[in-house]
Amino acid sequence: MNFNELKLDSSLLQGIADRGYKEMTAVQEQTLVITLGGRDVTVQSQTGTGKTAAFLITLFERMRKNGTPQRKKALIIVPTRELAVQIKKEALLLNRHMGFTIGSFFGGVGYTKQLALLKKGLDIAIGTPGRLMDLSKRGHLNLRDVKILVIDEADRLFDMGFLPDIQNCLKRCLPAINGKPCFSVQR
Repeated sequence: MNFNELKLDSSLLQGIADRGYKEMTAVQEQTLVITLGGRDVTVQSQTGTGKTAAFLITLFERMRKNGTPQRKKALIIVPTRELAVQIKKEALLLNRHMGFTIGSFFGGVGYTKQLALLKKGLDIAIGTPGRLMDLSKRGHLNLRDVKILVIDEADRLFDMGFLPDIQNCLKRCLPAINGKPCFSVQR
């Protein structure tokens, strides 16, 4: 199936084309039909099958409903800084014609750049649970603004002992996320 068949926002389709994507992978086709319809999914598939693009396309389409930016805030929780950087890179490529502000947040680096980005305004936050909770507790990241949530590599996050941090993040998001679509990815 071709991405053009999904009737996505034209700016998003341009980002997809710029990225070199033409035909959907099997996981993208099976996932996007559900998520673009507003339903939640849990996806488990091999690395390199297109899961990241699937959840980013869903996220961008929801944020740009009917060609108008909805300015819904999105949160993507990941287990490692490397994954946060990788997803941010992919998101920036797909976002090229859309104009959303994207930031990644993780420990092991100073706060200066991350705080500056938050003060400037942010549409999509990608981060590790510890840093996200720290920024939220200090009042720099308002998780109540989050309307779209992705938990990437959920199984790995749980194995690494992040379940309490994820639960705390979700409590801080409520009621915004309560009853709203969520996209969980397991690799």
